[in-house]
Amino acid sequence: MHIHFIQHVAFEYPGSILDWVTESNHTTSFTRIFESTEFPALDVFDLLVILGGPMGVYEEDKYPWLKDEKSFIKAAIEAHKKVLGVCLGSQFIANVLGEEVYPHSLKEIGWWPVQKTGMHSLTAALPEEFTTFHWHGDTFRLPKGAVQLFQSEGCTQQGFVYGRLVAGLQFHMEVKEDLLNGMTEHERSELTGERYVQTEEIIKSYISSEVPKQEGYMKIFMKAFIKL
Repeated sequence: MHIHFIQHVAFEYPGSILDWVTESNHTTSFTRIFESTEFPALDVFDLLVILGGPMGVYEEDKYPWLKDEKSFIKAAIEAHKKVLGVCLGSQFIANVLGEEVYPHSLKEIGWWPVQKTGMHSLTAALPEEFTTFHWHGDTFRLPKGAVQLFQSEGCTQQGFVYGRLVAGLQFHMEVKEDLLNGMTEHERSELTGERYVQTEEIIKSYISSEVPKQEGYMKIFMKAFIKL
């Protein structure tokens, strides 16, 4: 399988998804938006993974390339490619499927639990509730025809699946220590002490206990997604 990643900023790379890729002997390619906004032909990849970033999908005036990326994601879905969105990526998918993405009343940054919202083969091997890493201030409405997978106390829409080929995760199971440190370094100004925003000290105190668990969760999810 060939996997194409859309990476929006240098400090948010695929994390433990790359570990799964290596173990599974898949191949990869990248569109790194911070270097080039050219997208590949649809016939060169099997799975598209859209990563996170600090921009909003509605900021087209500020980031003109957003229109092109949305068109590419829509084309990939219509071509029946597997498509997975992480955080900003999930918001791209929700928007492409016709739903609004907008600033949430609460930011969610740090280690917070999510709960499964029902039985689905994509999440069957994951715990009913588990702690994972969040860094988002936007949310979206569940796309028509999609099935909600996760929720949290701070944000209702934490993940969904659309048919057998498309899924979105609002949180970061792919997080590794260097990825978390990079996000903290570049987005430190967002750690403002709101209800669901942890301090940098608290965030980093969970690294040794929680990051290894995330890799396990991510691999479980990817294996299930590929088989779906």
